[in-house]
Amino acid sequence: MIPKDHPRYDSLMTREKITEGVEKGITGIMGLLAHGRGEAFDYLIGEKTTQSALQAEKTAAAMLLLAEKPVISINGNVAALVPEEIIELGKLTGAQLEVNIFYRTEERAEKITQHLRALGAEIICTKRDAAIPGLSHERGKVDSEGIFSADVVLVPLEDGDRCKALVDMGKTVITIDLNPLSRTAQTATITIADNITRAIPGISKFARVLKDKNKDELRAIIQEFDNKKNLSESIDGITAHLLHLTQQYRK
Repeated sequence: MIPKDHPRYDSLMTREKITEGVEKGITGIMGLLAHGRGEAFDYLIGEKTTQSALQAEKTAAAMLLLAEKPVISINGNVAALVPEEIIELGKLTGAQLEVNIFYRTEERAEKITQHLRALGAEIICTKRDAAIPGLSHERGKVDSEGIFSADVVLVPLEDGDRCKALVDMGKTVITIDLNPLSRTAQTATITIADNITRAIPGISKFARVLKDKNKDELRAIIQEFDNKKNLSESIDGITAHLLHLTQQYRK
């Protein structure tokens, strides 16, 4: 039992959720490695949501609300870490949910689907009757009425090659990636350099504020956003945090 006053409580609980996901058959063992990489970058930004991430989250909310057919792609880590939050975001924005995993077995995909339904997910795309051009691995197989036909896709914790393939299909791709230097971050339309446990609630918070805005107001938010500038500011944030730590140690 991890006490709530432990200085690493949030981080340790996140690890516990991933471990439980592996034990339940929801998360693949490689998901632990992926989480570790992300956590390292969270340390580099000070384990907080930066101003650039907040702006990206606001833009993501506007994009999802403005979309004609938004879809949220869910893998094992997402299902383990933020299942209820992702369901809520789907309901707020009208986005469909689709289970899409790299190390896929039908058993694991079904466990994720049942896990989400038990938490209140109503509509989950489950077919694999379409293929993303240029991808030979399992994540390239998608639902023709889900990711394949979506205009906006939120793909948390994404593979770089699939992110690029979706963009090449003409889709707007929103990703959550703590590493602003990754292929995914560099390729996506909107990159949210934040921990997914903060980013999904953050997008939902903005969606509640923006849901009654008219389309022109939503478009204005999107037009003001520049992902290259966002990535640059994300890297600047890492540099600033490291410089702050360095100055502390030199005192």
